[in-house]
Amino acid sequence: MKNPFEVHDIQHLSPSSCNLFTNSIAMFVLEKCMKKRSKVGAAAYRGTAVEAGVVEGLLNGTSDEECAALAKAEFDKLTALSGDNRREKEAGAIGDMVKMGLTELRPYGKPTSTQGKIEYKVEGLMVPMIGFYDIEWANHGILTDLKTTHALPSKISTSHARQVALYCAARGNNLDARLTYVTPKKAATYHLENVDQHVQALGRIALTIQRFLSISNDPAELAALVVPEVDSFYFADPMARKAAFDVWGL
Repeated sequence: MKNPFEVHDIQHLSPSSCNLFTNSIAMFVLEKCMKKRSKVGAAAYRGTAVEAGVVEGLLNGTSDEECAALAKAEFDKLTALSGDNRREKEAGAIGDMVKMGLTELRPYGKPTSTQGKIEYKVEGLMVPMIGFYDIEWANHGILTDLKTTHALPSKISTSHARQVALYCAARGNNLDARLTYVTPKKAATYHLENVDQHVQALGRIALTIQRFLSISNDPAELAALVVPEVDSFYFADPMARKAAFDVWGL
C-alpha cells in the first residue's frame, strides 16, 4: 500500500489533528490536504501567552506580576497583526489567568521539563504521532497540560484527555496524567483516568484518517466526500468561510 500521508504531504499526525478530523473532516481536508490554513484566533494566542507566563514563574520563581506582564507582552507580539475582534477581551483576561495558574501549580515545585516533544508509534500507522506536553515534574511522576478558558469545566474534555494520554504513553514511565484549567477567577487540576483507553481511541482515529486519505490522491476528490458545517467555530474566520465557499459553494 502506498503511503497516503506521503501523497498528501503530511509528515505526521498529532492529537490536535486527530481531534480536528473527528470534529470537522471538512476542515481537516482544507488544512491538511488542500493546505488552506485558517488564521489563528486570539483565544489560541491567549493560551500560548498564559503558558509562557506560568512557565516563567514555575521555572525561575518570578513574581506573579512580572509573569503576568511577560504574558501580556507575548500576547501583544503574537496578535500584533490580528484582526480578531476578540483580541481586547482576551488581552484583559491574561494577567489574571497567569496568576490563577501560578497559584494552582507553584505547590508542585520547579518542573523538570516544559514543552517537551514526544513521538509515538501506532501499529499499522504509516507516520508517527507527534506532540508537545506542557509541564512535567518527573521527580513527582506528574505531567499536566495547561488549558485556558473563560468558564471552568467540571471535568476533562475528551479531546484534552486524548492529548495528555498520548503524552504519558509516549513518556512510558507511568506518569500521573493531569489537566489544569485556568480562568481569570478560578483554576482546577483534574486527574485523567483510563489513559490506555484514550490512547487506543486516538490510534483508531489515526488509522481511520489513513484509510480516508487512501481513498484518493486528489484533495478535491476527498473534499467532494464531505460537507462542512459552516456555522461551527472552525469556519468563524472569514478566510475559512471563503475557503468553504470556494471548495463547496457553501
